[in-house]
Amino acid sequence: MRKYAIIVAGGSGTRMGASLPKQFMLLKDKPVLYYTLKVFLEAYADLHVILVLPADYTDMGQEIIDTYFNKERIHITAGGETRFQSVKNGLALVAEESIIFVHDGVRCLLSMDLIHHCYKTAVLTGSAIPAIPCKDSVRLLKDDGSDAIDRNKIMLVQTPQTFHSKILLPAFQVDYKDKFTDEATVAEVYGIKITLVEGEETNIKITKPLDLLMAEKILEDSREPGVKSQ
Repeated sequence: MRKYAIIVAGGSGTRMGASLPKQFMLLKDKPVLYYTLKVFLEAYADLHVILVLPADYTDMGQEIIDTYFNKERIHITAGGETRFQSVKNGLALVAEESIIFVHDGVRCLLSMDLIHHCYKTAVLTGSAIPAIPCKDSVRLLKDDGSDAIDRNKIMLVQTPQTFHSKILLPAFQVDYKDKFTDEATVAEVYGIKITLVEGEETNIKITKPLDLLMAEKILEDSREPGVKSQ
């Protein structure tokens, strides 16, 4: 089945405290986005990437593609004001029945194993949402204080959130709601029961300077992401 990876890299980098968006910052002498694109392109030879970037940074994204990758397999489109709109812009370039990965551009340390597992699960069930258990104590804020929550019932959601196109394309025709923080919530509003799969502790999202240091350490302790066995 045809495969698309919509890489959402529309962030501005404000939490990083820098003028350059975090997806373009260097991680061991290469842009963060390089590692994300590399692992998807190597996971499947027939996979095509739709890269969603801030409108002002599409030229910078094209430079990365021209330097490191086969540009025939990557298409760039501009993002929107919300993640929902950015993903919707990317989905507009999906023309046939397929399995669609939607991935955060700054989660650059995922493995091929995770991509393959999400694909196989989505083929069988229609969706695959990676998540890891919560290790910390959790409390729910209330007007008069807070309540403890059983952390064994809490899962931390990651990407790539993976769907059959027959689910994701019509789901994104619904009206935008503030609770749409990821694709799973959109699918659930559309009436789809999602399937969780085991995520990866190293599949971190780079949003702050400390995350870059952690990513460097992960890369130093292993080979480049995407080299796990198939």
